[in-house]
Parts: sequence; C-alpha cells; structure tokens
Amino acid sequence: MSFLKSREAILTGAIVALLALVATRYGAFIRPANLAAVFNDTSPLIILALGQMVVILTRCIDLSVAANLALTGMVCAMLNVAMPGLPIGVILVVALALGAALGAINGLLVWKLDIPPIVVTLGTMTIFRGVIFLLSDGQWVNSHEMSASFTGFARHVILGLPVLSWIAILVALVMLVVMTRTPMGRALYAVGGNPHAAVYTGINVGRSQFIAFVISGMLAGLCGYLWIARYAVAYVDIAGGFELDVVAACVIGGISIAGGIGTVGGAILGALFLGIIKNALPVVDISPFWQLAISGAAIIIAVLFNARADRTKGRVILKSAEVTQ
Repeated sequence: MSFLKSREAILTGAIVALLALVATRYGAFIRPANLAAVFNDTSPLIILALGQMVVILTRCIDLSVAANLALTGMVCAMLNVAMPGLPIGVILVVALALGAALGAINGLLVWKLDIPPIVVTLGTMTIFRGVIFLLSDGQWVNSHEMSASFTGFARHVILGLPVLSWIAILVALVMLVVMTRTPMGRALYAVGGNPHAAVYTGINVGRSQFIAFVISGMLAGLCGYLWIARYAVAYVDIAGGFELDVVAACVIGGISIAGGIGTVGGAILGALFLGIIKNALPVVDISPFWQLAISGAAIIIAVLFNARADRTKGRVILKSAEVTQ
C-alpha cells in the first residue's frame, strides 16, 4: 500500500496515462520499437539525472552538467579527428576522466572555498562553454570528419537496443547498488538529510559533496562522448539549456531540493516522463518549443508537491509526539 502512495507509483501512473493519451492521437507511438527509440533518445537525460540526483541529495546543485557534456564531447571529437585509430575504450576513459576532473573543480570550490553551489556551477558553466570556443575556434566538428567506429559505437544494436540504451541501464544499476548498498551512498543521504548529525557520526560533509560533484561530472563526461557519437556533430552550444531538463527530471522524480530525499527509480521515471513529453509533442501537433515551458511548469508543480508532502510529514511527526507524551 505504501508503494501505491509513493512518488514512483504516481509517476508510473502518469507515464501510463500520458502514453494512453498520445495513443488516442497516434497509435503507433506505443509500439515496442517506437518506445525503444524514445528510451534511447531519453538515455542521456537518464544518465545526467542520476548524476544530478547525487548532487541534489547533498543539498547542492550542478548547473554545469550540459556545459561539461559539451566540453568533453568536443575534446573527444577533436581527439578522434587527430587520431582516428584511437580505440573507443581509450576515448571512453578520456571522457570519464575529463568529466570527473571538471566535476572535481566544482566540488573543490564548494568544499574548500565554501562558495554556494549555484554560484560555482553557474560560473563554471560559462567557463566551460568559453573553453570549448577557445579549443575549437568556434568551428564545428562534423560527421564526415569522425571515424566510423567513433560514431558507430553508441548506435550499435544489441538485443534490440542500441549501446547508448544499454549504457543508461548499466549506469542505473550501478547507481542503484551504490546508493542503497554502500557506505558512500548512505553517507550522501545522511549529508543531505541532516549535515550537523552527519558530522557527529564522522562523515565529512564537504568531502561527500565533493564526491557527489565528481560523480555528476563523470557521468556528464560519459554523456559527452555518447551524445557526440550519436548525433555526429560537435559545436560550442551543443546541449544548450539541457541542464534545465536534468534538474526538472530530478525534481519531478521526487528528489527533494532540500536534500536527503530521493531514489534512483524516481530520477529515472522523472527523466522518462520528460522524454515521453518531448517525443510526444510533435505527434499531438504541439510545438517542441513549448518543451522548456512545460519543463519549467513541471519543476514548479513538483516543488509544490514536495513541499506539501514535507508539511504533511511534519504534522504526522508532531501528532505522534503528542500521543507519546
């Protein structure tokens, strides 16, 4: 019964209702092949939302994920142009390492200099975009300049799903284990739930927030290569504004912006909800430019929903305390 009242159950019901509504206008939308394509299209958002979830759980926010993705993707594309024979495994390591390094910059500024996370990541978001321009001189890297293996890896189909989708599934499974079965996962929840109590239990709050930014950056770096490989183009403004969708997916999925509350399943469902909306808009003859407005409205509604849930929880706790007195 508790599951039926959970955010995950509500989101699952909303997704099913949304699919049913779209199917009344275009029945082919819910065919398995099309749903697999929608999942593949949403895979980068799922990966980034899982990284953002970790950061938000620690009472921080990372607005630089899309810029991290763009910078890492550009570096991978330029590396491929310079050395077409470089193995994909090496490029993946470069993407993960560079993304983690960019995330570490955010984490260190928040941890060591005690600068508010939103200020830090707004600044690094702009810096990362500027670095892309300096590296590329404002030029694009197009598909004909990339090797077939570079662009083909993310598109290669295994058991009916592209590698991009399988990587999103793998990341989700790893994050599920990390957040529910490891001391690090419990520490991240503790830091966001009650940082003062976490200190008394021996948890280093700043270090935990640093680790969260590194995880977010690493996953953004991974998405950087996968995004460039899938769309076969790299330029300065790639994934511009995508950080809004990432934050929206987390908030819609029940990740509390106050920290300490949220699940891997919630982040995935939030991303899928937005992904279905994005793919369904053209089908129901609504301009895709409404996506930003819908994402913003969804954030506000989800925050109000979370705030109401927290107030209800607070009243229950107070009522229980009155009974025991």
